[in-house]
Amino acid sequence: MATLKITDEEWKVLKLKVLRKYKDLSEEDLAYKEGQEDELISRLAKRVKRDREYIIFTLAKGLQNLESNRL
Repeated sequence: MATLKITDEEWKVLKLKVLRKYKDLSEEDLAYKEGQEDELISRLAKRVKRDREYIIFTLAKGLQNLESNRL
């Protein structure tokens, strides 16, 4: 179970950051609805060939400052 909670509004901004970092991700890879954090994390981990902890860390870091363009 993910320890990360992302609202739909937060995802709109965070998605752009993730896409900037991983340009080869598709809209399908980035599909997300509030409450489906585990599915998103698993899908991203598989696509970018990283473990779940790295994805959770990266997303949490991006959520800390949504106004920044950095991930």
